[in-house]
Amino acid sequence: MKKIHFTIAVLLLLFAVHSYAAVLIQFKGKVIDATTQEALPGAVITIADLRVSAVTDANGEFVLKNVPENGSFLVQIRYVGYETSSQLVNFKELHTTVFALKPSVIEGREVVITGIANSSDSRRNSTSIASLSRADLLAHPSTNLMDAISRVPGVSQITTGNAISKPVIRGLSANRVLTLNNGVKQQGQQWGEEHGIEIDQYSAARVEILRGPASLLYGSDALGGVINILDALPAPVGTLEGEFLTNYATNSGLSGSSLMFQGNENGFIYRARGSYKNAHSFQTPVGYVPNSGFNETSFNGQIGLNKSWGYAHLDFSSFRNNIGFYEPDLNDAGEFVDEDGQTFTKEQYKSRDLSFPQQDVRHQKIAFNSNLLLSNGSLKTILGYQRNQRRELEEADVAPELFLDMHTYSYDFKYSLANSNGWSPVFGLSGEFIHANNTKGEEALIPDFDSQAYGAFAYLKKTWNKNTFNAGIRYDYRQLKGKQYLAEEEVVFNDFSNDFSNISGGIGYTHEFNEQLSLKANAGSAFRAPNIAELSSNGVHEGAFRYEIGNVDLKPEQSFQFDAAVDYQTSTVSASLSGFMNIIHDYIFYEQSNETIDDYPVFRSVQNNAFLRGLEASLTLHPIELVHFENSFSYTWATNRATKQPLPFIPAAILRNEVRFEPELGGTKKSYLSLGLDNYFSQNRVSDFETSTKGYTLFSASIGTTINLSKKQELSLYVSGKNLLNKKYYDHLSRYKPGRLDDTNPAFGIYNPGRNITFGVVLPFLLKQ
Repeated sequence: MKKIHFTIAVLLLLFAVHSYAAVLIQFKGKVIDATTQEALPGAVITIADLRVSAVTDANGEFVLKNVPENGSFLVQIRYVGYETSSQLVNFKELHTTVFALKPSVIEGREVVITGIANSSDSRRNSTSIASLSRADLLAHPSTNLMDAISRVPGVSQITTGNAISKPVIRGLSANRVLTLNNGVKQQGQQWGEEHGIEIDQYSAARVEILRGPASLLYGSDALGGVINILDALPAPVGTLEGEFLTNYATNSGLSGSSLMFQGNENGFIYRARGSYKNAHSFQTPVGYVPNSGFNETSFNGQIGLNKSWGYAHLDFSSFRNNIGFYEPDLNDAGEFVDEDGQTFTKEQYKSRDLSFPQQDVRHQKIAFNSNLLLSNGSLKTILGYQRNQRRELEEADVAPELFLDMHTYSYDFKYSLANSNGWSPVFGLSGEFIHANNTKGEEALIPDFDSQAYGAFAYLKKTWNKNTFNAGIRYDYRQLKGKQYLAEEEVVFNDFSNDFSNISGGIGYTHEFNEQLSLKANAGSAFRAPNIAELSSNGVHEGAFRYEIGNVDLKPEQSFQFDAAVDYQTSTVSASLSGFMNIIHDYIFYEQSNETIDDYPVFRSVQNNAFLRGLEASLTLHPIELVHFENSFSYTWATNRATKQPLPFIPAAILRNEVRFEPELGGTKKSYLSLGLDNYFSQNRVSDFETSTKGYTLFSASIGTTINLSKKQELSLYVSGKNLLNKKYYDHLSRYKPGRLDDTNPAFGIYNPGRNITFGVVLPFLLKQ
């Protein structure tokens, strides 16, 4: 750890010293309407690779300060009511330009994608990627960040009540889906089904979802896909701005608030955010669920430099989540009762003081993130340290029943050579070291362990005319050493050491037939090393309601996937269709045996070959300017190739329909009224130890507007309702559905939340310009 801190300090010092001698260059420009040639005030200009942004003034003009003297960078321009545009600009040849945007009633979407080897226009990137802006995340209120992104086609969530969501991409989850936060791989015991993602949802300015294997760039744990969570770009030079938001949800009394300040003094940037959420027990259509509330506290910040040589940022965060759990116990009348056999009162259900059992989850992280611009390319560096602590508490003032404590040190280097005649090479080196103490509680589920991983890749992209071709190769090595553990002189865990290595590769191609129609295809291999729980678990997993037994002889998973997509865009129509096939050798999963230990069903780690395939489709129509009709469909079919039976815990097919009215009202902007239907199909393709799930339809609605309080001050208000008809239903991936709570009573389950109405306010403010 001392070496990591020393390296961070040295790099910051070098960049700081270098910045004083840097020549400050300005890039000026203007944004206009391509048809009328009128200026567009309020347009947003961003350069993701430089982490800089600007907003056009009343004349449509902007200035980006502290940009490099030379080099080519992808500039994105966004303005409401116009197509989002991107343009590659060479600062050596061009210090000023005019960007002309075309009017469009289709909402402007992010076109520059960053979660790949280098920033790219999404139409010229072969990977299947969906992007959600901050406006998208706020448009559909949610209990956490993973809940918010689960509306993306191909993305689902494993839920534990209202408090916990785990992402699922094309049927794959846990350690097969990698989560990045500002470039740092999130390490938070992802192997647990009831282990959520420890990231403040209010801090996310944009989320990119890479659907499909991404091991080429990110190594093991990216076999199913990547969720790339990005904070906001630093404030424009010379500004001090902020944001306050608050919301309240009726179902569980969930109240959330967040306050943020950020500024930029001639390239010295800083940001601070604090957030808090609190909820009592959630309510199903038939009643409350005892002790299902939670509270969450988060602080994060950033300091750094944005100069002509690039940028250097130091990010830090502290996250804590306390979550109540309830081990279901019913009386003869079918009512929930406490350990004394007494039914719960309304006051207990609405109390925000958690009872026991409960989880206490803490996550601290510090990361150094830089991009150093060189004469013939750039070097991106990410150094990170994070600590994840997870305590499962049975009662107050006693040692935790289970205590998982993990330290992770990571590094990532990407060297991008300057674009030459359409060729863009990238070379990368990454690794991590993990030290985990998991036996400090009253019980132990997994052993203490040490892990180290190394990886290196080479990636090449060629762009010509309307085509792009990319290819890459990667080598990975991972070692995991489990330590012996004795309880009452009996061996619970034996020591072991496993080494895994792999070579991954991939190729991709895109073609733009014209401005409206494009095609992309991608083929590649990926791998995933078994995690510590799959290899060596031996104990009661209270959160999963089962006894788990690992297998140290497991092999790494090997995936071979092909996907393709067609995209069509006009000013009134947006449509896409994509399909995928994923063959996974030695797919690892838990299979229920006929044993019980301590009255818990026993689940053992096993592996077989698997075959997953499916499709995602979306269609957005704007028949008239004020009406927006959005539709999406996703479906995944997964099979155990050895038994010909379905794989467990695969999401049901879903069809989403939403109609949105966007009237123009005096004194306001961005006003809307939306009505939505989410149609979940039955899931009857289940494994032997699963129960099938009936289909259902949920009705939602929302209304919102942005009020102009003054010339420079806005206030956004919204009201949003989910499951407005109070439908009784079980989501197929809910851990409270029948068959997952009580092995002796497979018919018992807890419904998903009932009607929920959220009221919200967002107040951005500008203190200095």
